[in-house]
Parts: sequence; structure tokens; C-alpha cells
Amino acid sequence: MQVTTYWLEHAWLDTHVEPGVAVSVTDGRITEVRTGAEAPPQGAVPLRGLTIPGLANAHSHAFHRALRSTVQVGSGTFWTWREVMYQVASRLTPETYFSLARAVYAEMALAGITAVGEFHYVHHAPGGGAYADPNAMGEALIAAAADAGIRITLLDTAYLSSAIKNKHSGQAPNQHQLRFSDGTAEAWAERASALKDSDHARIGAAIHSVRAVPAGQLSTVAEWAASRNAPLHVHLSEQTAENDACRAAHGCTPTRLLADHGVLGPRTTGVHNTHLTDMDIALLGGTNTGTCMCPTTERDLADGIGPAAALQRAGSPLSLGSDSHAVIDLLEEARAMELDERLRTRTRGHWTAAALLRAATADGHAALGWDGAGSIEAGALADFATVALDSVRTAGPLPRLGAETAVFAATAADVRHTVVAGRQVVRDGSHVLVPDVASALSEAIAALRS
Repeated sequence: MQVTTYWLEHAWLDTHVEPGVAVSVTDGRITEVRTGAEAPPQGAVPLRGLTIPGLANAHSHAFHRALRSTVQVGSGTFWTWREVMYQVASRLTPETYFSLARAVYAEMALAGITAVGEFHYVHHAPGGGAYADPNAMGEALIAAAADAGIRITLLDTAYLSSAIKNKHSGQAPNQHQLRFSDGTAEAWAERASALKDSDHARIGAAIHSVRAVPAGQLSTVAEWAASRNAPLHVHLSEQTAENDACRAAHGCTPTRLLADHGVLGPRTTGVHNTHLTDMDIALLGGTNTGTCMCPTTERDLADGIGPAAALQRAGSPLSLGSDSHAVIDLLEEARAMELDERLRTRTRGHWTAAALLRAATADGHAALGWDGAGSIEAGALADFATVALDSVRTAGPLPRLGAETAVFAATAADVRHTVVAGRQVVRDGSHVLVPDVASALSEAIAALRS
């Protein structure tokens, strides 16, 4: 067994910053954490700055990265943005998606992200023939994460209808959504069952939304996830139009509908959870259903500010995601959740820096089904990231305020090192496996436009 030792100049150990920490790694896990190491032990790899557990991006649509800047022209709403998104989705093949996702996941690694939850609904590659495998698109994402050196939870998504039609059924998918659909939840489950876990990949499930999965088929998806003890995610009350349609058809909110069909629970995460009633908040908290906030996307799409603080007080664990990748920066997502709440309430200090880092690390990994990740302690997965404390953004504060510096001043550009399963994926700000990430992104996006 090969043992690798990393010397952390400063380490965030859940509650405080500790100087001089030696971490031993064997077979991808931390085997020893030794404090009081004033200098790097012989043979140790020094990581200078503040080392934190690897960041977990709990909600991603990798292909949305191709929309960056393009969708900033003009005005509109979520629904007009969606039409542009459909155009990009229509051009994806397993090859083009692999190239784009590989570059996007490499960009995540550069930002200190060691695990991603990919909310995957662009199924059924076009053309048949060589793409006869109905999981070719999902397998491309799993391979892309491996090439970029990060972990992935593929949240294979049931997407069966375009809107709520009535209490018993949904409207047929439109022309853009046809490839998203398996027809029925049973057919979705059969296809998803062919996907397998691996060392770097976990298979989870997702319900796109109550508008995309008719009420009578929600339990099929929930039971599939429960039988595998897999994470289950769902877009929830992102738009008021969704709430209005649900009330008109079912006489209740989307949260109540999900509760009635067995979807809520500690393995489930509601994404956005923006437009909720007090009863919705109580239902989510009382069932320990998680909440994934995506502040940079929620403000980019003019969705609104969700009641994150109230949800956490009620018992809903918080995680964070970059969603549409307006930016890929989990430190910004953590900061934005606090600052958005300050704007909404006109008071400060809803979360400590430590609490925000836990949402971005341990609680995010838990939402993705990666047990034993998100902490720097013996037995944990050896996934961590180092944030510079001497950049123009982070220089000045005392190292003991490293958590506050990371959350409220640093950006993804300040990440110097990223380690996944004990292997250094980012070294001195450069990706080891994808040497020129910017070129890879440009080429992949250009291929989709041609």
C-alpha cells in the first residue's frame, strides 16, 4: 500500500482553522490527521494556504455551460431562457456532450469541486444506429467526470410530460422534450436500472418537476430510489406558474403532492424550493428533506430568493449547486446564500462561515450519496481543496479567520490545489489531467454551434 502525506499549511477542521496539519492518505482515504506539524514532514506534499474539504456541487446541468453570456442578451423570463436552452440540448450527441462535460467538470475541479450531482435529462441520443444504447448520454457524463478527475452522482431524471394536464395525466412532451422522455416511469426505471455505480460514480434518481412527471407516476421513481438507497432530487417550486398549475389540477402545492406520493424524506433533496408556503416549509423540514440552493442561477433567471434560513430551522439540510453555470464557484454560492438573505430581511449574519462551508462540503456530499466525504478526518475520503490566503482578494486577514476569508472574499480563482481520492487533480492552479481547460471549453462549445 502506498501512503501519500500532504502537509496543510492551514486546515479547516469543521469548527476551526488549525495551522500545520499532516494528512496521510492510503487507497483514497485519510488514514491519519496529525496537528502541530510546523513544517512539512520529509516526503510530504506541501499545500500552502487554507485547505478545506472538497466542495460538492449538488446541482448541475453540464450542457448549460454553453449558454453562458449567450443568454445575457436582451430581457425575458425563465420561460424565454428555456427556449434558448432547448436549442443547445437539441445539438447534443454522446461525443459532443462528453467533450463539453469533460471541460466543464475540469472547470469545476479548478474551482475546488471534487463531486458533482449531474441532474441528467438529455437522454436518448439522436440518430439511433451507433447510439442504440439508451444510456449513451449518461455514460458519456460518467466518463467525462473520470477524465476530469472528479466524482459524479448521475441523477438520472424522469421527464415524461411538458406540463400538468389534469389530476391524472400530463401534456405530451413538446418537440424539444421528446428525447428527454421514456414514455412512462416504468420505462424510465428499466433504462436507469442498467446504469451502474463505480469507484468515482454513483447512480441516483431525479424527478424533473411535478409538471414533468404526472402525479400517478411519482411513486414509481421514489420507490426505485428507495430500493437502491439512492439519492432522489427534484426541482421544486422554482416558478410560481408551477405552483398555480399544481393547485389548479390537484388542489394542493407541489410540496404537498410530493409528500402524498412518498417522495419526501432524508434521501430526497428539493432543488430551489423558492416559492413555498409555511406548510411546505414544515413538510420539508419535518421529513428532513434537503434543500439545494443555487443562488447564482436563481438570481440570473430572476426566479426569486428562497426561504433557506427558514427551511434549515425547520430541519431541512442545505446544500449548494451551480445549476446553469452562470458561474462555477461554490464559494460564491455560499456567500450569495447569506447575502441574498441579508437583502431579503435587511439583517446580517444568518449563517456563520463555518455553517456555509458545511453546506458546500459535508452536507452537499451527503445529498449526493457520498458517505464519508466532506471532512478532513481519519476514515474520510481524501478529497480536499486549498484556497490561497495571499492573493489580492484574500491577503490581510489573520489565518485563523480563514473560513471567513474563503467564504466572504475568495473566489474560484483562488483555489490552488484540488485532491480527489488522494490524487492531486489541480496543482498550483493548473489542471493536471486537462492541461488547457479554457481551450477545451471553447472547442466544445464551438462544436455545438457549428
